[in-house]
Amino acid sequence: MRKLIDYVLLFFKGIAMGGADVVPGVSGGTVAFITGIYQELLDSIKSFDKQALQLLFKGKFKDLWLHVNGSFLLVLLNGIFVSILSLAKLILFFMAHYPVQLWSFFFGLIIISSLLVIREVKKWSVGAVISLILGVVVAYFICVSTPTQTTEAFWFIFLSGAIAICAMILPGISGSFILLILGKYEFIISALRDFNLPVIIVFALGCVVGLLSFSRVVSYMLHHFQALTVASLSGFMIGSLVKIWPWKVVTIFRLNSKGEQVPAFDTNVWPGAYMEATQKSPYILQAVAFMALGILLVVMIEKVGNRLKRTDF
Repeated sequence: MRKLIDYVLLFFKGIAMGGADVVPGVSGGTVAFITGIYQELLDSIKSFDKQALQLLFKGKFKDLWLHVNGSFLLVLLNGIFVSILSLAKLILFFMAHYPVQLWSFFFGLIIISSLLVIREVKKWSVGAVISLILGVVVAYFICVSTPTQTTEAFWFIFLSGAIAICAMILPGISGSFILLILGKYEFIISALRDFNLPVIIVFALGCVVGLLSFSRVVSYMLHHFQALTVASLSGFMIGSLVKIWPWKVVTIFRLNSKGEQVPAFDTNVWPGAYMEATQKSPYILQAVAFMALGILLVVMIEKVGNRLKRTDF
């Protein structure tokens, strides 16, 4: 039986997961992994099964609550939602006014997170190395070939939620990064900031469907092909660094739904070329400092997570 302090700690783990899922860096799954709640989270999601439906239809709500580990999920999800809603405006502000610093921070997050995930490969083999390389190659080509402009139709918002939420239960891939690839990161963050209920509801429904359907796949892969799966995830993170490179020059603009001119396509450049193209400072020292801050943050989360793993639940 959990104590009050245990639920307080669990709430803050949810805060950390939500913060991770807002920024396209360390994933919520990684935070769950290093804070010692990953397996319980996966098992709780999997418990929404046939037996849960039977308990629901029989009106055995107390038994249903216990079956799905309701208290655990309620506290954790509250922490996640509080974090996501509170950070949305802050992220948009930094994207508009301090893009180099923000992307440098994300870059540091992904570098250290990929190394932490690689460390979880318990036994390296030829297959694991190949999986790592394939993950890097696939992520790289996805990032360089995927346009930033996609439809804002509800069916695509639903699909984006279903795909992105899967990253929350993968220790390695950031759900917000998936939204970046799909061209819907800023759109969803803006919907959260403006409390755009239709978009939020459709996106949330997609999340629910994706989460319930994908959790069993992840559990099976990690139980039966742990090294190959984790190596692929870490490779995907390394390959994704091309998407998070801090210095970008916009090559094509588009008009959004509000008639505003926004970037549609961009290309990565070196800091010197960035300054020549934009007539703006590349802020190299600040970029390095923010990368270091991202790395330090993940290291601190891991250290705290190692302590929390020893917490007696």
